[in-house]
Amino acid sequence: MHRYKTWNSAMPTTAAQASVTTGTAIKTMLQLATPATRQIQLISWGFSVDDPPGADGVVELLQADVAATVTAHVAAGVQPLDPNAPASLLTLGTSATGYTATAEGSITATRVFDVVSLSSTTAESPLTYTYQWMPDERPIIAVSKFLRVRATTPTTAADLRCWICWDE
Repeated sequence: MHRYKTWNSAMPTTAAQASVTTGTAIKTMLQLATPATRQIQLISWGFSVDDPPGADGVVELLQADVAATVTAHVAAGVQPLDPNAPASLLTLGTSATGYTATAEGSITATRVFDVVSLSSTTAESPLTYTYQWMPDERPIIAVSKFLRVRATTPTTAADLRCWICWDE
């Protein structure tokens, strides 16, 4: 098995890692698409929000049966944590692995792995969140499914950075 990590924006080069606006409705911030030949096992995930949203919000990590339409990640955006590992087998594309959705799609089945409330009151909820599963409780994302980090900030957009780490 090899371990990989990706973020919800293009990889930084001469500038810092960019945050992405959540908008004011539900929005997939990061999506991973498993290929028809390989499942993945989640290791950890997390996010940071630059400022509290204008009204209470939520950030979810879930598996879906339908893809959101996203900005496609390039292969370099899905980084192996071992420099000698092969490239990830995740499916790349605007209906596959990517970030910053423009359309959510009509999901009919989900599996929820984590949900975090965001308070609009400063210091009432963390602006940085990280979760790492114990080895015997790590969720497995089946073949041909979509893992999504979704954010809902109903009245005022917030700038968010999120990431997922997995084994495949």
